[in-house]
Amino acid sequence: VPLVESGSGLAQPGGSLRLSCTTPELASSTYGILWSRQAPGQECELVAGMTSVGGGRTNYADSVKGRFSISRDSAKNTMFLQMNNLKPEDSAVYYCRAHLSPPYCAGQGTQVTVSS
Repeated sequence: VPLVESGSGLAQPGGSLRLSCTTPELASSTYGILWSRQAPGQECELVAGMTSVGGGRTNYADSVKGRFSISRDSAKNTMFLQMNNLKPEDSAVYYCRAHLSPPYCAGQGTQVTVSS
């Protein structure tokens, strides 16, 4: 099922962006959710994950801990990634996934560029 991502764009260092991703799969509380990212020439990085609604535990890469926040709105079939205090090294294509299992960094993706 295709995922529709939005929220991509350009931000200055220290700025904020919110990514969103919509898919009918998110209507189910069974699935965990996950954001990953990949910069040119870099490996895929798992940025943030959240277990299914019943648990709702979150986990973040050390590189984004304290700055990024993952959330979901199952009623709207949507998941979010709030990104604060952005850094140039956060520039990458970001991918959402309505499961915790692979594949990661796959699909449409949305570009985030952090630059002054």
